[in-house]
Amino acid sequence: MPMKIIVVGATGTIGKHITAALQKEHEVITAGSKSGDLQVDITSPESIERFYEQAGKFDALVSATGSAYFGPLNTMKDSDFRVGINSKLMGQVNLVLTGQHYVNHKGSFTLTSGILSEDPIVLGANLSAVNGAINSFVKSVAVEIDNGVRINAVSPGVFEESPDYFPYFAGHIPVKMDRVTQAYIKSVLGALTGQVIEVY
Repeated sequence: MPMKIIVVGATGTIGKHITAALQKEHEVITAGSKSGDLQVDITSPESIERFYEQAGKFDALVSATGSAYFGPLNTMKDSDFRVGINSKLMGQVNLVLTGQHYVNHKGSFTLTSGILSEDPIVLGANLSAVNGAINSFVKSVAVEIDNGVRINAVSPGVFEESPDYFPYFAGHIPVKMDRVTQAYIKSVLGALTGQVIEVY
């Protein structure tokens, strides 16, 4: 049965693959900061509220978006660290906090964390902290959210389509985009909840 699925970050590295896969059988509403069917600034709770008012009721939301600070610890400041807090963490948290009032019965949320929560690298302290927080948030929400709604996080390694990052991920085997895409499909169309779906 076709579902109404929102993909936030739909034109991004992974978002475009998720959108293409889901569009084959479902109604996909694409969203981004500057492109897509709807625009949303995930760092602004007010923008998220307006976004959901425009989108209306939906069956699933996939978040493949969020920025974080990538840089050395010895020069990192509060303002640097808050890049990840305000965008990748609170942006995705607020998509759920507000979205829970718009998602249909037995709907779902799929958020994005990443390998650095478990396998840290130099320059990645902000991302490691944020990814870990997202994973914990998902596990906690799953035991409390109403109406049979499911929530998971996909935690990928470095993408094969992001070669600029390869030098920072020494010894890591880049993950193929089809494997990452299928993790999101598993979350949206499957029955899992409270899970961190790792793609390493």
